Amino acid sequence: MSVAVVKYSGENTGREISLGSEVFGIEPNDHAIWLDVKSYLANQRQGTHKSKQRAEISGSSKKLKKQKGTGGARAGNIKNPQFKGGGRVFGPTPRDYSFKLNKKVKDLARKSALTYKAKDNMIVLVEDFNFEAPKTKHFQDLLKSLSLQDKKTLMVLPDANKNIVLSGRNLQNSKIITADQINTYDVMNAEQLILVESSLTKIDNILNKQ
Repeated sequence: MSVAVVKYSGENTGREISLGSEVFGIEPNDHAIWLDVKSYLANQRQGTHKSKQRAEISGSSKKLKKQKGTGGARAGNIKNPQFKGGGRVFGPTPRDYSFKLNKKVKDLARKSALTYKAKDNMIVLVEDFNFEAPKTKHFQDLLKSLSLQDKKTLMVLPDANKNIVLSGRNLQNSKIITADQINTYDVMNAEQLILVESSLTKIDNILNKQ
């Protein structure tokens, strides 16, 4: 599959680049995508939720009233979960939500996600560029020239570029990552994928590395 290369100003360069079939043309595996997205979202969870059980509540351990003869239900101490301010039964405790996913499954998921974007013509290939200074207006002009100002975009750079990252980080529907940060969730979450030309080689090397 060939994609036309455009300048960041939106002008066509007259060149086309063929996307590697090993990354952008495989048979997509939906289950691998689901597993990788689930793993990514699980890893984002802090897992610091915590509620106090009755052993952790500050209060007297004295029995409130005698066991029998009051006409009411029997009661222990003030830290009983049935009383206001008492401990919570089976409340949340800190835990780690992350789980291991094999590298081959992750690679398959990323290749599947990129294949879907290629099949749906949701990839824009931009010639290598740089901004002289970090300005949000520069990045907005870039999106406007590519007619992507109203879409959720993911830009993949070959390497970290401070001026480009600072120019686009304040835009709600735009995310900028480097080729070694590419992941299934971000690719599937974006409506349009903007690949800087030099990032293609790095993506191929990363996902086809044995």
